[in-house]
Amino acid sequence: MGYEAVAGGEEAIKNAADLLRYFRTRGGSPPLTVRQLMDQQRLAVDRVMGEGSLYAPVIAALALKEAEGDAVEAAFIVRAYRATQPRRYYSLPVDSTRMQIIRRISGTFQDIPGGQILGPARDYTQRLVDFSLLEENENTVRNFLAGLGVQTSGQEELPASFPKVVDRLRADGLLAEAGETDRRLFDITRKSITFPCPRSARLQSLARGETGAMMALAYSSIRGYGDIHPFLAELRVGYIPLYIRHHGRTGPVYMGKIPVTEAEIIAQYAEGEKGTRPKLTLGYGLCFGHNEVKAIAMGILDRAMRSRSSRKAPAEDEEFVLYHIDGIESSGFVAHWKLPHYVTFQSTLDRLRKSQLIQEEAGHAGHKYG
Repeated sequence: MGYEAVAGGEEAIKNAADLLRYFRTRGGSPPLTVRQLMDQQRLAVDRVMGEGSLYAPVIAALALKEAEGDAVEAAFIVRAYRATQPRRYYSLPVDSTRMQIIRRISGTFQDIPGGQILGPARDYTQRLVDFSLLEENENTVRNFLAGLGVQTSGQEELPASFPKVVDRLRADGLLAEAGETDRRLFDITRKSITFPCPRSARLQSLARGETGAMMALAYSSIRGYGDIHPFLAELRVGYIPLYIRHHGRTGPVYMGKIPVTEAEIIAQYAEGEKGTRPKLTLGYGLCFGHNEVKAIAMGILDRAMRSRSSRKAPAEDEEFVLYHIDGIESSGFVAHWKLPHYVTFQSTLDRLRKSQLIQEEAGHAGHKYG
């Protein structure tokens, strides 16, 4: 591509930035605080952290404020910030059965070990405009929280861990494992992906993919552009403990808990080797914070990309999926058309005019000798 350098535009660029801030603050309402965003826009903050590939609630909320609520732009800001930070440690593998549950449901079994926990969700209420929020203030919030405290007092505490629903299928010999031959732990932030790539690289890419893009591709697979008919074995939302190894300590060092959403998707039978029993297959999804649509879509795409079909649908083609779900890459390339393309467009016009001239000359020649 050819670009034309623009000089002398510093003042115009500064004025554009000032105007952007003016449009954000001109309404006269009190400025949003980062704490307000973290408390009351938690799902947006969680989405920015996931797509920005950095667990940093304060930075994500600050980026969301800076971007005026544009989640993709906020994720871009977070990922740019992430690139400036040193990496000192790697966390140890986590055991999600040790998750401190706030929500746990299954779409495949009604009765599951430990029971279903609905938790915070909009799935069971009508999606109507709540006009009472127009009158919400500190007093109404305080009264609500006080009343909720009375209702929940005396309730039994949840157990420290829950068994996995899919373990029941494994015990009955009904579930096939992923069967990946390439078990490398690939770091997509340090190396460029080449295809075919190991499952660890696919899962990392999915974990920081753009929620809407992943949902669209997963939806395409469900609707028939692919051969996945998923069932939700288990969806978990909660807090998992993180540990690292420190050179000054002999054992793992506890770093704290982070919220995550985990989904395990059961798909159709897996055709085994000749003489082996067919089994169900499993797709896996896990992302920062509370983002159920993304975790479920991730599980569907994880399974879809393992398809052995000779004619792959878009959601089954790992190169297609992984190159197009990254919101930062996608938005950057789409938005770059706003930059000057004067040289390339003039070249296109020159070729077009020349083609038209050649066509006209050929037409005149044909008419002359016809």
